[in-house]
Amino acid sequence: MKNKPKKIAVLTSGGDAPGMNAALRAVVRTSVFYGAECYAIQQGYQGLIDNDFKLMNARSVNNIINKGGTIIKSARCLEFRTPEGRKLAYENLKKSEIDALVVIGGDGSFTGAMIFQEEYDFPIVGIPGTIDNDIFGTRYTLGYDTAINTVVEAIDKIRDTASSHNRLFFVEVMGRDAGHIALNSGIGAGAEEILIPEENLGLERLLESLKKSEKSGKSSSIVVIAEGDKTGKNVFEIASYVEKNLPYYEVRVSVLGHMQRGGTPSCFDRVLASRMGVCAVETLLEGKSKVMIGVIDDQMVLTPLEKAIKGKSEINSNLIKVSDILSI
Repeated sequence: MKNKPKKIAVLTSGGDAPGMNAALRAVVRTSVFYGAECYAIQQGYQGLIDNDFKLMNARSVNNIINKGGTIIKSARCLEFRTPEGRKLAYENLKKSEIDALVVIGGDGSFTGAMIFQEEYDFPIVGIPGTIDNDIFGTRYTLGYDTAINTVVEAIDKIRDTASSHNRLFFVEVMGRDAGHIALNSGIGAGAEEILIPEENLGLERLLESLKKSEKSGKSSSIVVIAEGDKTGKNVFEIASYVEKNLPYYEVRVSVLGHMQRGGTPSCFDRVLASRMGVCAVETLLEGKSKVMIGVIDDQMVLTPLEKAIKGKSEINSNLIKVSDILSI
């Protein structure tokens, strides 16, 4: 990048995550602080194609740091996946004389950003916003901390019912490809078993574990299962299998669903989003692009977008051991 960007745009893409608004606020105010204009793009990549840009100032982002979701909306955009759609997006950016772009989203959003930059050499920096915490190059993604606290709060309430009625509850949480939410919330809520995509427990081993729990004096149990777990086709099939083989348990299923993506962001997510937003703008002003902002060992780090997309976020094996030990 030859010159510092004078006009920076920001969009939120993919699934919403608590902390996206805090990141938007940080991007806008950091741009203004350094003398650059900042434009919010409505409806993610769709807004690029529709030329739906809004000039922001420091007051435009008042009182949003505490709000979940994203005030500039998010959407899936099939048209941006086509060369014609991306060409139109580029033409709209150039018409508005926008020099650089901050993309807040997950790996799908970053894939689109990387392709767009390769085609048009347009400066882009990514901020990881996804509750699944499944992006390589950062210890935490925006929304993850809020999501696991939401799950723990829900399981605490479910346990009250489980204990009152001697029931076995299967609680399904988000995590199609990664078990971070299930593993951490399961430990935090004291679950008897945790099923994640990375560790195939198997139905027979699950039965043996639940039998041991019953023999040890537990009259109720909580099993947390990530939606992408491979133990069975789905949580209802697993619950039905257990109910047939362990008739002394009254089995119930609770699917937490999209409630995990909403709500007021935690303090941790607000601070993380603020740090990432500032770093994203400063990275662009330093002439760097095609990278994602991350946090490792409490330090802000840059990871090439390609590596962030293709890399794999690892499950902490020590947490699996902790879960096994404490579930007796």
